[in-house]
This record gives sequence, C-alpha cells and structure tokens, in this order.
Amino acid sequence: MTLARPDKTDTTRQRLVIAVDAMGGDSGPATVVAGCAIFVKRNPNIDLILHGPQAELDALIAKRKPLRDRCTVRAADSVVTMEDKPSHVVRHGKGTSMYSTVETVRAREADVAVSCGNTGALMALSMIRLRKLPGVNRPAIAVLWPSRNPQGFNVMLDVGADIRADADDLLRYALMGASYARNGMDLPRPRVGLLNVGTEEHKGRAELHDAFDLIKANEAQAEFDFVGFVEGSDIPGDVADVIVTDGFTGNVAIKTGEGTAGLIGDLLKEAFKYTPLSRLASLLAFTSLQRLKRRIDPRRVNGGVFLGLNGTVVKSHGSADATGVSAAISLAAQLAQNGFNDKLAARVAAVLPTEDKTTEDTGHTQA
Repeated sequence: MTLARPDKTDTTRQRLVIAVDAMGGDSGPATVVAGCAIFVKRNPNIDLILHGPQAELDALIAKRKPLRDRCTVRAADSVVTMEDKPSHVVRHGKGTSMYSTVETVRAREADVAVSCGNTGALMALSMIRLRKLPGVNRPAIAVLWPSRNPQGFNVMLDVGADIRADADDLLRYALMGASYARNGMDLPRPRVGLLNVGTEEHKGRAELHDAFDLIKANEAQAEFDFVGFVEGSDIPGDVADVIVTDGFTGNVAIKTGEGTAGLIGDLLKEAFKYTPLSRLASLLAFTSLQRLKRRIDPRRVNGGVFLGLNGTVVKSHGSADATGVSAAISLAAQLAQNGFNDKLAARVAAVLPTEDKTTEDTGHTQA
C-alpha cells in the first residue's frame, strides 16, 4: 500500500535518520543529548537530527565525541512546555522544537520522531502534520508492559491519546496492537484481550460488548487470536499479548503501575535496612535483586508509540534519564528498520472495508 506523502522528499538519503526533540524532557536538553550519545555508541549506522536552540545544542554535542559526526542540529528557539494546551500549540507552535521534530518526518528527512515533551501537544501536532492513516478514526498510544509472557512484555493501548473510544475504535486498536506485537515482538499470531471489569461476557459497558463482537469477527482475517475479556490483573499476565482499552482507563492503569512499582522498590530498600541480619541478607541476594531490577526497570521500555498516523512518532517519558531516552530512540530505530508503519497501514487497509475509511478529523480530547 502506498501512503500519502508530502511533495518535499529526500531521495538521496541512504542511512536511517531519527529526529529527536531535545527540549521536551523534564531534565532539559543535557539529558536528552546524553541519551543520544548512549544510542549512537551502540548504533553506528544511524544518524540523528536534534531540534532546539542551535548554540545550546552545539555546545552540548561538542562535549560528546560520539555525536560530533553523527548528529546535526535543526535550529528551533521555542519550546512546548508541559502546561501548554494542545490547541494553543497547534495554532502557535510552528517555531518550537517539537513542531520541527515532527516536520522532519513529514518531509521525509527523518524516518521517525522522538520527543519527551507534552503528550497532548505532541499527538495534536502529529495528527495535524502527519495525518491519520486511512481507516483510523483515533490514533492510539501503545506501550510495552512487563509481563509473564515468554517475550517479557505485553502491548497495551490506548494509554492516553484519546479518552474516548467506541466499539469501532477498539477494533482498530486491536488491529494496530496486533500489528505492533507481530512486527515489534516477533509474534506471528498475537493473542488479543479486551480490558473489562470481569471476564464474563455479560459484564461491562454496551460499547465493550459491541467491540467484543467486532474483534471476534475479525480475528481470522487479521491473523490474531481473540481471548475475549481480560481483567486488570491480566495486564502483566500471560493470558494475552495485546491488551485493548480506551485511553482514560489505559492511562490510569500505567500510572498506577508505575506508582506501585516505585512503592515496592522503596519498601524493599526499607526492609533490607531494618536489621543487621536483613542487611546481610540483601548482600547475599544482591545478584537476584539486580536481575529483578533490570527486569522491571521502566527505562528499558521507555517509549509510547503513536499508532495510526502517516508516520512514526515515539513519546518518551518526560522524566526519563539518559538511559530512558536512549531506550526510546532504540525503540524508534527498531520500528523504522522493520518498516513497521507501512505494515500497520497495510494491515488496517486489508481488514477494514474501503467505504469505512474516514477523512481527517483532529478535534479529539487529549489525555
């Protein structure tokens, strides 16, 4: 399937290029540049375009030798803050680093965009500049959630692109999530579950029952297995590989999970400091604790992927450190190398009838 692309293209570019918004993170551009440096050391065949104030970024890059020949700066003096409303950014954000980052993907100067900035503003700009794929009513944000499955993670969507989702939207989320799992996690036939307040078919809202029927009817053609309703306890479980829900529920779930993980970590530290014997036990268990820390470290899978756009955008957590930023860029590179967005577009086009395709609509509430 050939996707609609802008007239401006770069036909001479051979290497993969990733556009990075250097100004969106809570810790400032120094952390983003540090994350870029970690990434380029491990990926010698990928180049970066950093967007932000020229002089400030040039000074930061000069301090990191691996970036000097692998990174260029695209000047953008304004910054989208976490307090900026998406509607304001859409109208007045042209000179910002976020706008510039998305624009390089639209112009095909870069293969994928990465930003740590305001989620609602990033989604709004991405929808305006990149446009939605044919057949997608509402884009979704997909994240990887640590799980008991052999692949170590489950895909969950939507987690905050849009607080609303009707039955048709949930069907499209299932298609996009299955494509992500298939191409990003090498699962030929992913298992898809629909999040509900119980696994019984009579439970839940009316739109969930309608979505149940739609997803079930399309599982064969879309080449995934629908396991039916799943509960919150199944999000990190091994019942499904893809968890489908609306953006409001998904956003609450991931932030609850992040908070709980942080609490458990703090309680473990407190418990091991309680007595001399417990401190000794912590030394004996050091290797196992480090293994557990790596397994549940959110920095390893930092990055929510915007699905359903005519271009790939990865949203890094605003509070990400250099390791987290590097992980988000690595995820972006993996998706670009796999040609993920074209595969996703082809999957949606193959399953949904032509007359069901929608035109551009950007007036959605951002969560």
